[in-house]
Amino acid sequence: MNPSRPMPGLDRRQFLRRLAAAGLLAVPGAGLLSACATGGGGTTSAAQGQVSATNPLGVATDAPLDVVIFKGGYGDDYALAHQAMYKEQYPQSEVKHSASTQIAQEMQPRFVAGNPPDVLDDSGAQKIEYAVLVNDNQLTDLGPLLDAPSVDDPNVKVRDTLLPGVIEQGTFGDKFVILNYVYETYAIWYSKPLFEKNGWQVPTTWDEMMALSETIKAAGIAPFTYGGVNAGDYVIDLNLGAAIKQGGLDVVKNIDNLQPGAWTQDTVVAATQRLEEMVRKGYFMPGSEGLKHTEAQTAWVQGKAAFYVSGSWLENEMKGIAPPDFAMAMLPVPVLDSSSAMPVTALRTQPAEAFVVPAKAKNVNGGMEYLRLMLSKQGGSKFAELTASVPAVEGATADAKKTPALESLSAGLAAAGDNVFSWNFRTWYSTYSELLKTETSNLLAGRTDAAGYLAKMQAETDRVAADQSITKYSR
Repeated sequence: MNPSRPMPGLDRRQFLRRLAAAGLLAVPGAGLLSACATGGGGTTSAAQGQVSATNPLGVATDAPLDVVIFKGGYGDDYALAHQAMYKEQYPQSEVKHSASTQIAQEMQPRFVAGNPPDVLDDSGAQKIEYAVLVNDNQLTDLGPLLDAPSVDDPNVKVRDTLLPGVIEQGTFGDKFVILNYVYETYAIWYSKPLFEKNGWQVPTTWDEMMALSETIKAAGIAPFTYGGVNAGDYVIDLNLGAAIKQGGLDVVKNIDNLQPGAWTQDTVVAATQRLEEMVRKGYFMPGSEGLKHTEAQTAWVQGKAAFYVSGSWLENEMKGIAPPDFAMAMLPVPVLDSSSAMPVTALRTQPAEAFVVPAKAKNVNGGMEYLRLMLSKQGGSKFAELTASVPAVEGATADAKKTPALESLSAGLAAAGDNVFSWNFRTWYSTYSELLKTETSNLLAGRTDAAGYLAKMQAETDRVAADQSITKYSR
């Protein structure tokens, strides 16, 4: 991922303007702007300790550690377990734990004031867009973490314990600045007992999915539901996922690389037209447009819909809501037809849940050490058991107690092997996030058609490509 041109650091007023442009300023009043303009850039002196074999990152053993976690689908129990590991390693350190769903609203004033936390899980719908933080040089280069010895084997570097794509996904230019800790898998989810009870077979092609949807609808159940209020864009895994599987990895590379006509490639058009057909045939639960994602998921686990498109956090997010015998399982997005370039088993696996160490944190070394402990087998296994999801470290789920969803995920990833794909355009270019939500919701509600949807996406791609003020990345 190499930018086509450098982006110099911004002053704090410019940083606020970027946040405002991205819709992230919680309090855009004159007081904050004024304080920012007169405060100056400044730097924070980070705590330093003695480097040793047991302390390879030079952690100041008595320095406090400030950790802020996004409390979304994965909750924060896993973070409490990781913080206990840090406290055991550094008993003199006071570890402060905070959990929030309003990351941008609560954290952007701290970045502006030069007082960010030592570790931030910058995730969720209200995250600070990564491009804003990267382009303003707000993040620590985590290269020393990658080159540090792993907790489990001092002869193996941390970089060599990470699953494929983790380093690539977190690298901007020549710096690794974001540790995407979760190896998220995106798929279609269903209740295995419900399918067994009705004798339904999971589809592998789009035609099979359409035929099954007709059968499910005839049984008085909606084939699909979605959270139109805040998560309609989850459904893009159907059309964009199918397009990539049908046409191969060049399809998504063209989109990521802002190529002319990227959104009008044959397979992208074909898959989006099939999604439009699903809307016309009423395969989405009526009223989905007015539901939040948790409300749509609740309807799904109540048996009002058969399928739900989401990521691997789903089981944990529905803990205590889904019936004990729901036994959710995943299936890969079906291929358009048997001539697909990638096999039916191919999956979108996107390293996600972005952990960063702010550049002006008071305990930068402690922040990196916290991430190193997270990437141990103990840390990874704890995460897997508490969230039913796969962390970014190799072998972490081998000894973890597996729930039905985690068992299904593990089997799906094993079947996919190297046939995995992902996209980066909405991470690299922040304006895509809201556009995808808006236009996908319009498509699912029937307010636009496939051609209109794709025209909007291509127009934004052309705009970003032509804007010389935007740092470009490529793959």
